[in-house]
Amino acid sequence: MTENSALYVGTVVHRRLRPRPHHLRYAAFWMLLDLEGIDALRNRLRLFSRGRFNAVSFYDTDHGDQTQEPLRRQVERHIAAAGIAFDGGAIRLLCMPRIFGYGFNPLSIYFCHRRDGTLAALLYEVRNTFGERHSYLIPVGATAGAVIRQTCDKRFYVSPFMDMGMSYDFRVVPPSDRVSIVISARDADGPVIVATLAGRQAPLTDVSLLRLLLRIPFLTLKVVGAIYWHALKMWWKGFALRARPPKPASPVTIVTAGKP
Repeated sequence: MTENSALYVGTVVHRRLRPRPHHLRYAAFWMLLDLEGIDALRNRLRLFSRGRFNAVSFYDTDHGDQTQEPLRRQVERHIAAAGIAFDGGAIRLLCMPRIFGYGFNPLSIYFCHRRDGTLAALLYEVRNTFGERHSYLIPVGATAGAVIRQTCDKRFYVSPFMDMGMSYDFRVVPPSDRVSIVISARDADGPVIVATLAGRQAPLTDVSLLRLLLRIPFLTLKVVGAIYWHALKMWWKGFALRARPPKPASPVTIVTAGKP
């Protein structure tokens, strides 16, 4: 991967199982950004910028605690607070970039590597449409295989149609020639919704970005539009609304032994 960064093209699928079925699917693309290689990428690509307007851009303040503290330092601070053994390997962020100045990521994932290339932890950064965000930091065992399975309790309000008393099961195929993230949200009676992100690696070039901008124009705006459109459809189907509780006091839920 050039500059340890990459481009992935694929689809997002949500399947609501209960109390009645509902389905959402859209095409998308993501950038896997090495937090220490973003400037090198910016210097190589004409269509990509950091911290300023372009067809495709990355703003550090779209992620983390939205301060000027470097994202890598923020992630390292959370890893240290969790007591996770980390020797300063690469930290790569999988996210959708801003498209023509507009950005929104329901989910961004930091892949925190040891220096030998193995994963030490995953940090799942979740954002809702109310301007709030929360992250779940989960260690990865040294013996983890090609597919990483993790679980944690839900602590953050995401959808007005989902209860808070739930847990998440993650099934992650880390980025290589492809990437796959499957998240199952379950309650005491079993799975309620299954969300899937799946993509294949594409060349991270201006030509690839231009083709994607023509194929999936205004991607991030379409994502937000799809969220509101499907919320309206679910309301029309009779899905009950849930009140929004206060967001967690801590910006990061640290998970140990599979549960926070």
